[in-house]
Amino acid sequence: MRSLEVKSGLERAPHRALLRATGLSREDLDKPFIAVVNSYSEVVPGHVHLRALADAVKQGVREAGGVPFEVNTIAICDGVAMGHAGMKYSLPPATS
Repeated sequence: MRSLEVKSGLERAPHRALLRATGLSREDLDKPFIAVVNSYSEVVPGHVHLRALADAVKQGVREAGGVPFEVNTIAICDGVAMGHAGMKYSLPPATS
């Protein structure tokens, strides 16, 4: 499992210590780590529901035997951003 790279072996003892400081148990360290990437934002109307969706996904990861880690990513709303001086486009154009 790919998450062993960050938690397995003597040289990863400091990594395990920091992971334990986040509340993980020793048993959690034997499970696969699964990233749940979420662009929840209170300012983007189309993303307001994503907090609840991410919570459901994390529960599913736990039920399947994994350890979820939620991380965020940017949230762009054309309707909020358009017309501002710095906005050229919210998404890069598709390339073929």
